[in-house]
Amino acid sequence: MSTHRLTAPAPGWTATTDVVVVGSGVAGLTVALNVRKAGLRAMVVTKAMLDDGSTRWAQGGIAAALGEGDTPEQHLDDTLVAGAGLCDEEAVRTLVTEGPGAVRRLIAVGAAFDRGADGEILLTREGGHHRRRIAHAGGDATGAEISRALVDAVRSDPEIELIEHALVLDLLTDAEGRAAGLTLHVMGEGQRDGVGAVRARAVVLATGGMGQVFSATTNPAVSTGDGVALALRAGAAVTDLEFVQFHPTVLWLGPEAEGQQPLVSEAVRGEGAHLVDADGVRFMLGQHELAELAPRDIVAKAITRRMQEQGAEHMYLDGRHFGAEMWERRFPTILATCRTHGIDPVTEPIPIAPAAHYASGGIRTDGHGRTSVPGLYACGEVACTGVHGANRLASNSLLEGLVFAERIAADLTGRHLAGELPERTVDVAAARAAHPVPLPPSEARAEIQRLMSRGAGVLRSAASMAGTAAGLALLAEQAYAHVAEEKPADPRVETWEAANLLLVATALVAAAAQREETRGCHWREDHPERDDAHWRRHLITTLAATGGPVSTPEEQ
Repeated sequence: MSTHRLTAPAPGWTATTDVVVVGSGVAGLTVALNVRKAGLRAMVVTKAMLDDGSTRWAQGGIAAALGEGDTPEQHLDDTLVAGAGLCDEEAVRTLVTEGPGAVRRLIAVGAAFDRGADGEILLTREGGHHRRRIAHAGGDATGAEISRALVDAVRSDPEIELIEHALVLDLLTDAEGRAAGLTLHVMGEGQRDGVGAVRARAVVLATGGMGQVFSATTNPAVSTGDGVALALRAGAAVTDLEFVQFHPTVLWLGPEAEGQQPLVSEAVRGEGAHLVDADGVRFMLGQHELAELAPRDIVAKAITRRMQEQGAEHMYLDGRHFGAEMWERRFPTILATCRTHGIDPVTEPIPIAPAAHYASGGIRTDGHGRTSVPGLYACGEVACTGVHGANRLASNSLLEGLVFAERIAADLTGRHLAGELPERTVDVAAARAAHPVPLPPSEARAEIQRLMSRGAGVLRSAASMAGTAAGLALLAEQAYAHVAEEKPADPRVETWEAANLLLVATALVAAAAQREETRGCHWREDHPERDDAHWRRHLITTLAATGGPVSTPEEQ
């Protein structure tokens, strides 16, 4: 049952559908396309344009055991190692066994992967993989090609309704506490301008990540944790928020650079580029058997350590030995991006530094994408299926979105055919009784990002996170004070996003402060060792009646 909601005007319009999907990446669009096969009506709500989600920014590719000699079991082993003891093995087995078929079905939808002269799909390696199993498209534009194929398929189905430029606000429930739709704000004109409501038999969140909680990230500007924040306010459980993966090789644009930063795909290292310091020394040699292709947490930590040792602001990725022809053929997008910023990878090393990249945690789901709120599903980066554990294996994200989206659609189809997906009546009284969350001013976004980057980024400690928590609490107190003084922030996209960022940042820090060990992409300077005896378990976060997040360790 929803107990908290964003401060917002009452809905001025209403739409109805069978399944409302929030998000237009690989996960959301796959759900919409598959529920349509069962005759269910689908509506896709997306925050910007249909193809503006995180999927199109994915450079490296999609991992699956498609190559000769490779097996799902080998893919499983690599995933479990990367996850540092916290993967759900059953979920991983689902991913790797259903993955190859899901990729082939994606190809049938229209996605065109790069192929060799023999017509076979070209496969490369990335960090943590012992085999070449990453399929790519357009060299380094895999996400863009997957997004294109799915968007084309969705646009060609007139029974899939689209609402673009819409920020989801809160979940609507029926008298039994089951999902019955959602409220949203459409940044447009006409009948669906402003706050409205979509009533549905089921709600699927595929809203992507929360990378904008940090100053420097590979995530687009729309990744403000809206799905996790909505789920928390609706009473759903979230898991493993402390495990935020920092991509090791993000193009360094200077000490003042903020917002979305250009990614330099792990596939560049997979093809043989080296990490070096200013003296040209390959510092990953001897650190791990896979050197530059070690799991991402290990590489990010090694880069950060070297930067600290040398007092440097960045390291370098050296691919000069590739030559111009390979750069132009295999990595045209990265080459063009680097040259736009005055760097030519053909003739000079690329300056890089870690930046926030992927949330391994998220809304807690089972193997069918069901959350702890009946009728509410989640998939893609916003979800925590248990696949990634403490550190996502490279190129498993697109595959996870694809596989678990298909499983959600299968679950909804089965329920529909069994007559278990009835229309829901919104409990209007409960919606009105939910506590309105005061909105921080839009400028709070920058302060949240500064606090999080300084105290809860790659390096964390009890002291750094206490300072971050205090700063976040002050922002929340100021929002409440402004309401008491009858000077509340105006309800609009910028203040709603700031409220979502404040909530997910507070929840992330609470979990990270509680986990007193170093594991995967959670690095505690004051607890540098992994502690399986006490911490080989998940932290489950929910919202207390007071509106603050509470993290509880899962029973061992």
